[in-house]
Amino acid sequence: MRAMVAAALVLGAAAYAKTGEKVDGAYLTKGGDGSDWPAIGRDYREQRFSPLTQVTSGNVNQLGIAWFADLPDARGLEATPVMVDGVLYVTGPWSKVFAFDAVSGKPLWSYDPKVDGQKGVQSCCDVVNRGVAVWKGKLYLGALDGRLIALDAATGKELWSVQTTDTTRPYTITGAPRVVKDMVVIGNGGAEFGVRGYVTAYDAATGKKRWRFYTVPNAQGQPDGEASDPIMAKVAATWSKDGQWKSSGGGGTVWDAIVYDPELDQLYLGVGNGSPWNHGIRSGGEGDNWFLSSVVALDPNTGAYKWHYQETPGESWDYTATQPILLADMGGRKVMYHAPKNGFFFVIDRTTGKPISADMFTEVNWATGYDPNSWRPIENPDARFYKTGKPWIGAPAPIGAHSWQPMSYSPATGLVYLPVNDIGFGFIPPLVAEDAQRKALGFNVAANMGEGALPPDPGFIKAAIAATKGSLVAWDPAARKARWRVEYPTPWNGGTLATAGNLVFQGTALGEFRAYAADSGKQLWALPVQSGVMAAPSSYAIKGVQYVAFTTSRGGAWDLTSGYAGLPAKKVPSIPRLIVLKLGGKGRLPAAPEQTAMRLDPRAATAPSAQVAQGKALFGRYCSVCHGANAVSGGVTPDLRYSPVLADAATWKGVVIDGVLHERGMVSFKPVMDEVGAEAVRAYVIGEANWAKTNDSKIMGSR
Repeated sequence: MRAMVAAALVLGAAAYAKTGEKVDGAYLTKGGDGSDWPAIGRDYREQRFSPLTQVTSGNVNQLGIAWFADLPDARGLEATPVMVDGVLYVTGPWSKVFAFDAVSGKPLWSYDPKVDGQKGVQSCCDVVNRGVAVWKGKLYLGALDGRLIALDAATGKELWSVQTTDTTRPYTITGAPRVVKDMVVIGNGGAEFGVRGYVTAYDAATGKKRWRFYTVPNAQGQPDGEASDPIMAKVAATWSKDGQWKSSGGGGTVWDAIVYDPELDQLYLGVGNGSPWNHGIRSGGEGDNWFLSSVVALDPNTGAYKWHYQETPGESWDYTATQPILLADMGGRKVMYHAPKNGFFFVIDRTTGKPISADMFTEVNWATGYDPNSWRPIENPDARFYKTGKPWIGAPAPIGAHSWQPMSYSPATGLVYLPVNDIGFGFIPPLVAEDAQRKALGFNVAANMGEGALPPDPGFIKAAIAATKGSLVAWDPAARKARWRVEYPTPWNGGTLATAGNLVFQGTALGEFRAYAADSGKQLWALPVQSGVMAAPSSYAIKGVQYVAFTTSRGGAWDLTSGYAGLPAKKVPSIPRLIVLKLGGKGRLPAAPEQTAMRLDPRAATAPSAQVAQGKALFGRYCSVCHGANAVSGGVTPDLRYSPVLADAATWKGVVIDGVLHERGMVSFKPVMDEVGAEAVRAYVIGEANWAKTNDSKIMGSR
């Protein structure tokens, strides 16, 4: 039976034999008429703007479900659906790819790269993927384990695969490839664990490497034999002679934004944070550390350096510049719009790389602004926590005032529609030697992650939850201010889509898909979708009918790590699903799954305080990245306070030390923790479970 189904899908795919063959540089430059959505940002300008006008602010309330498809793996879905020649493509967790008939929703094929589950422990922010690239009949996928894979767009057959990373280092790929001049360009992630960032271009037909550009200098001071060599002497001068970057790699990973500018024939990289975060440990507090937290322009033909602008010199707070870059024209100048994690909206001249403006788009306390002469930030001295030796409550948090969730731009309104997070974070210097040391597992950020958890005070926690919010901001780059703002009770809401129908679409973390008037921000319509929405939608038209496509799920960095601050969204289930809308759609989602109330019934907390303190430190360093601050899971990975494994020391050891669940991503932590440490972590989680049993109702009421 299974073979018959597979054969039927292959035969059905024959009808789509020329799928994507028209997609080339000329097509992505012009963007087409809006019928297709051939790239995650639609075209090379990556404005995520649809020129379609069938669905408007006047009739959007007639939208309904055309079809939907349930997907496997209840983890984060971060990909924008891509549609070309009647086929809709979307990626899911573990880098799986799915192809559907864009009108009927009929499954055409799926592809599973079979990423080893153990790779999940090296993925800082969930086992996610942000989509595929289409080029001349092929699809290109960056897999979590560092492979770049070419597929036949019609059948899903693997055509070639190349390993883009050193498999002995904790590299990952979560971002989408871009294709430029018959080259597939891909970056990578892993800075929190210790890697050296770079971007590589591969021949689109064969997978042969064409060029590579490193974003951080070679620790040995030797040439790499790559496109970045000519600029590296200047780059190295901005780093210390010694420092942990020499062993960690320095970070600077390009895990998302890679944008091609066909007008100027330039390729722009959004570069990530330092490894470790702490500038004092990473580079002895010395130098700006080029190209961390920078926008870098390259010659796409050779990978040669052209210019850069560093938005956060001496980065020390995970303020990446990897957030989406939009290309536009403003006042006769070719510009880019960029809203990175650090909370400032930048307008940058694409020709020269010089900033035109830099303005706060939300609450920021690490800097008061930018000097208009040097274009360097005017910093708050307290923000350099490694210099003061004191904890500092920073805004934005490492999650970012704007994270990976795409923003969009409407040429009709001149506004950028920006998903914003309002979150604070306690940056704490290393308190013990182990905080600053590099380890084989867990975050290597050279800061204390355990003491940054919320204190055991129900009133304080309740206030922290209330202060942790999100918003949708319509930013006017010319006027340098917000035109309108929609407030949300929780952060981590979805990316946006702007349309010529005077609409902005966005999903919410609490389970709605909404439409707003692009000019005024008035909410016009909402559809309950049973699960959170993180990714940005897309829109396409077939036979005169306009569709809007998006995915639902929960996951990513916030849902994994947020702890108590993320509790409002924890009530929302993670349902991995692709939903497609049209005017007059009559589809109905199945009944939402009933959520079984979990009962906290921990064993008595009898461990001595010193053991609990040890467990808290170890949990913060090695466990909170997946299981949440304060041992409060965001609902995507198991909440250990409720785990039956907690009741038995031998079973706990089997999981944490012996790695009996390694195939599910829970690897052995023996390289960084002995049995005594594992038992201390268990004691800490038991204590947190007992505290929650007594106090959680005071925080959130009866749940």
